[in-house]
Amino acid sequence: MNMIVSAIGQGLLWGILGIALFLTFRILNFPDMTVEGTFPLGAATAVSLITRGVSPILATLAAFIAGALAGGITGLLYTKGKIPILLSGILVMTACLSVNLRILGSSNVSLIGKRTIFSPFAGLPEYFDAVFIGLTMVFIVTLIMIYFLQSNLGQAFIVTGDNPIMAQSIGIRTDQMTNMGLMFSNGLIAIAGAVIAQNNGYADINMGIGIIVIALASIVIGEVVFGELTMNQRLIAITLGSIIYRFVLLIVLQLGFSTNDLNLLSAIILDFCLMLPRFSQALHLDRVMKKGLFVND
Repeated sequence: MNMIVSAIGQGLLWGILGIALFLTFRILNFPDMTVEGTFPLGAATAVSLITRGVSPILATLAAFIAGALAGGITGLLYTKGKIPILLSGILVMTACLSVNLRILGSSNVSLIGKRTIFSPFAGLPEYFDAVFIGLTMVFIVTLIMIYFLQSNLGQAFIVTGDNPIMAQSIGIRTDQMTNMGLMFSNGLIAIAGAVIAQNNGYADINMGIGIIVIALASIVIGEVVFGELTMNQRLIAITLGSIIYRFVLLIVLQLGFSTNDLNLLSAIILDFCLMLPRFSQALHLDRVMKKGLFVND
């Protein structure tokens, strides 16, 4: 039972990361590699401030600002510096490695004995604090995203990702939309890093390695499992995809695989999910399903 609750809690916490990446990867059509730098940046910022006596909530908000600044630099390199998309993100991601080390002062810092955002819920059953915090944060972030994407500004943002040339022709400042999206997305990613670091009890400069695969897995699993959805439904599906992904990892680990294989397993799971629609088409599974439904009717 504890393992199930833990998987749900982890899925909710990591779901924030998936929603943030969805903003750039799917809507803005921007493959942002900054993610692997801003995730540990958020963790380093929050943990460093907490160890200095700053409130965990303020430290988490500071992580958002740090992540947003990093995302803004990536946006400026791309929009103003005319550096290719992938290279812009890689440059900032690389710079973050040194910045994170400067902030932490060492390769990792522990939060043992320090108050975190999970401390007020220490009286709850084991792992239920992660479920409560994760559910609350996912709910808030999803509501903000729904409100934003339905606003005039959000619609301009969506058009920028769909067709930047058309967006420019109708007066939308696409460079500003891109910078805004990267700042908001990386700010949320930094918050995810800050929250997960507090849940783990430490921050490590290497904790960002491979997290883009985890975020993409949440997005892709949600899309594959739940199929055609509206924009608002897709945001919810990402969180559910993150929880499903955690259960898949739990099952794999129960089969005897080592935790050292998690990045490899994550990549394999993502590969399988990405290829699943092709397998379905090649094996005509969609026709079989439709035929079965028709017969049942």
